[in-house]
Amino acid sequence: MNKSYSPSTSRRSFLQKAGLTGLALPLAGYQFLHAKPSADESRSLSFTTDSKTVGRHKVAVFSKVLQWTELNQMADMVAESGIDGLDLTVRPGGHVEPERVKDDLPKIAEAMKKVGKEIVMMTTSIGGADEPYTKDILTTAGQLGIGFYRMDWYKYDKQKSIDDNLKAFAKRMRDLAKLNKANNIKAGYQNHAGTGFGSPVWDLVQVLRQVNSPWVGSQYDIRHAVVEGANSWPLGFDQIKPFINTIVMKDFYWSKNNGKWSVTNVPLGEGMVDFKAYKDKVATLSPVLPITIHQEYDLGGAEHGNRKANITEAQMLAAMKKDLAFVKNNI
Repeated sequence: MNKSYSPSTSRRSFLQKAGLTGLALPLAGYQFLHAKPSADESRSLSFTTDSKTVGRHKVAVFSKVLQWTELNQMADMVAESGIDGLDLTVRPGGHVEPERVKDDLPKIAEAMKKVGKEIVMMTTSIGGADEPYTKDILTTAGQLGIGFYRMDWYKYDKQKSIDDNLKAFAKRMRDLAKLNKANNIKAGYQNHAGTGFGSPVWDLVQVLRQVNSPWVGSQYDIRHAVVEGANSWPLGFDQIKPFINTIVMKDFYWSKNNGKWSVTNVPLGEGMVDFKAYKDKVATLSPVLPITIHQEYDLGGAEHGNRKANITEAQMLAAMKKDLAFVKNNI
């Protein structure tokens, strides 16, 4: 854990160091968007914007690239970059260890508030309602007004059929949706390239239709969608569209190394993602959705979440500002 979040740090010393003084689915079909949520659900489905947002969307930076910074330094960098807040890593090896969430999450929220920013969403390792620390994480986040989080990925059990796997995934998501509702926070399942659940998008759509809850949806990742479907990704987008509650922005291209093709992550706009076509798709989304910028290209090791990275604050800020400018101009 970053030393600024060490359990051995007293509250007073922590606050001093941080510079703080205190802390679509069935409607005779699958028309999820036309479902009528309760009053509480209606409030949760809205996402307040202000003059600092990109069009309709709030923009967060995935805090994985800032795990080499101290808390007050991270908050100041986000403020200087112009980004609205954090997509905070609340998972093993992240900014907040799950067992420390009751203590550390409020401290980070307070630090962000001090500079006029917020925790827009979280990235977690939550896969089910019955897992250790799930309730602690969601309860604490709910109390702080954090409205979204990315959940963990599910793996297919090769000893079972695809259909049986999907039924099991739906049950886990259904149970998680109940806990999310109790804490006024929504989960997003990220489509990730590979052979895991959600990779082709269509399987995720099928499960979300079964779950049929506004409290569990899709964190749509255009980079991974294009890796898996260079030309067909718009079809998957149209299918998953009613369930999207957060958006990931990142880019890539295919490169050949030692005779083998592999994905190379690059800054936004320098790769194979057709952001002009994607902008048109995003414009059709409703309600307003938050965006998280994932900087997985070479940043001196910061892109891997390293606690020590070969990058300066000025270099990191330049990358953050450049990616934010791209989002402003292309979404």
